[in-house]
Amino acid sequence: MSGMEPTPLPQSGRTKDKLRKGQPVLGGWTLTGNPAVAEIMAAEGFDFLGVDMEHTPINTETFYHLALAVKGTGCELLARLPACDPVLAKQVLDLGAAGIIVPSVNTPAEAAQSVAMAKFPPDGIRGASLCRATGFGSRFSEYFQNHNRDVVVVVMLEHITAVKNADAILATPGVDAVLIGPYDLSASMGLAGQLQHPDVLAAQQTILDACRRHQVAPGIHVVPVDAGEVRRRMTQGFQFIACGIDTLFVREGCRTMLKAREA
Repeated sequence: MSGMEPTPLPQSGRTKDKLRKGQPVLGGWTLTGNPAVAEIMAAEGFDFLGVDMEHTPINTETFYHLALAVKGTGCELLARLPACDPVLAKQVLDLGAAGIIVPSVNTPAEAAQSVAMAKFPPDGIRGASLCRATGFGSRFSEYFQNHNRDVVVVVMLEHITAVKNADAILATPGVDAVLIGPYDLSASMGLAGQLQHPDVLAAQQTILDACRRHQVAPGIHVVPVDAGEVRRRMTQGFQFIACGIDTLFVREGCRTMLKAREA
């Protein structure tokens, strides 16, 4: 084999393909940003890992190491941005993210901006470069040609204002999935952490119904380490599901082992 072989492109398409086919998409979630932990989670079979850059110190350098850690596993990285930020969106996509998760999308204009910053012209405003995502330029044409079709754009509806604007937000072309932020949604309703409150559940159902009307994949974060709850949400109609958090996986494992003291 020649030493001049082009650098392979980061693997992509698994999450988007499943969304297109109406299949459930299950992703892990990382707060630690630890590459070894990400590699372990990716190898277990998650479709994607949500990299939380909103509530953690994870920056672009950390994201780069996470991208290297999961390379070859078939698991994609979706960057949960700290805001609707076109500069950071461009950077994580350049590093090989399969898509972006944009928090606190409350209006159709914010949804349109979320799509635009993820895509190259003429469909968006993302700038092009000879970056890791393009094989450092060796496969630029292939990447540029397919990116707008393949990139995943997820908007987070996590405020009561977003619930009221759900139909207008979900009518935005290019939005692939919605992710309900259950804790922020409950807090915006004056019911912080009361996830089973009838009003919070009704707000979630409003978003779910709007997703069905607009053929956008509905999603939610199932925070507890509970497969039964994931199955229940899938039965309810949610297709894009973030599962647990790496920190909770560690904690639950510790607690399981320490139950030996109770014997």
